Amino acid sequence: MSFYDAKKKYDGFDFNKFSADITGTDIETILAKETLSETDFLALLSPEAKKHIENIARKANLTAAQHFGKSILLYAPLYVSNFCTNNCAYCGFSTNNNIKRKVLTFEEIEKNCKVVAGYGIRHILLLTGESNTKTPIEYLKKCVEILRNYFESVDIEVYPLDENGYKLLGDCGADGLTVYQETYDEEIYKSLHTNGAKADYAYRLETCERAGRAGYRNLNVGALLGLNDFVSEIFFAGLHAEYLQDTFPSAEIGMSFPRIRPAAGGFRPKTIITDSDIVQAMCAVRLFINRINLTVSTRESRSLRNNLIPLGITKMSAASSTAVGGYAGKGSEGQFKINDTASVEEVKRMIYEKGYQPVLKDWLVF
Repeated sequence: MSFYDAKKKYDGFDFNKFSADITGTDIETILAKETLSETDFLALLSPEAKKHIENIARKANLTAAQHFGKSILLYAPLYVSNFCTNNCAYCGFSTNNNIKRKVLTFEEIEKNCKVVAGYGIRHILLLTGESNTKTPIEYLKKCVEILRNYFESVDIEVYPLDENGYKLLGDCGADGLTVYQETYDEEIYKSLHTNGAKADYAYRLETCERAGRAGYRNLNVGALLGLNDFVSEIFFAGLHAEYLQDTFPSAEIGMSFPRIRPAAGGFRPKTIITDSDIVQAMCAVRLFINRINLTVSTRESRSLRNNLIPLGITKMSAASSTAVGGYAGKGSEGQFKINDTASVEEVKRMIYEKGYQPVLKDWLVF
């Protein structure tokens, strides 16, 4: 059974009614537990739980310290192409957007690698738009091989592959996969993805399972917050992460909390996600899945990232560029606008000031 099948038990579930029935006593009872059920997790996402956020955050802090200590891994994204065959209403790379398109040459990739490695970063995330003609598997294999010459860990965020495709990139040195379902609501998903391979909801939802079977040691999921209501999206993303942890116990499972940022196309979010929503989501996930990597990217402001550090974050991007080739010279238009432009040294200093240790080498590399 896949997560697509497992998720069906919540078809027709009334999230609003469930949240409205949660009381302060319910939250206190949940916080006294060592292990949380799915409904406990959902209760921690309710409006009532927000009234108890200080106690929830305190327990999330203790839980993260118990499982991860006070280390935060720094990484950087590297975009090598923005060609895309998908029409995604919210994305700057959408095929309908009139932007300058580019695929980096291998020489250009080397130049960008040298810049990022010069920051001290040793963990890289390889990203492309979703076009298997402009960036075919052979191109991706060469990209991974080049990146492994500069970085000790290489994760990928590319168009969904079959199991054999992930095995091929894994054999070249890819360690992990990040893939966002964008929205876990299948009907909303279909309305937002009207063209291209990404229109297949179920195939995308099962992407991490194919990578898990191919032996990837890092699997990272998330929803693009703002496309649908906050509670159900975080709930299903959390259940997805739990499912992957149970299915692939030798893998490290992670979750990100990306919010919609301004991008080409001018898409406006359906739901406004506040900073307090992000705090609540991260704390709830940490208490539901104690041993999970939680990532915050430069989509978020410097002040919010600073304040999230004690709440269970284990990974942060730094000195990011979402433009193709954006580290070595002027890149093309980025996928979205960066919010935190702090340098790696500034991010390290911010982490130290919070009493934590920035880590440039992935401690999970064997």
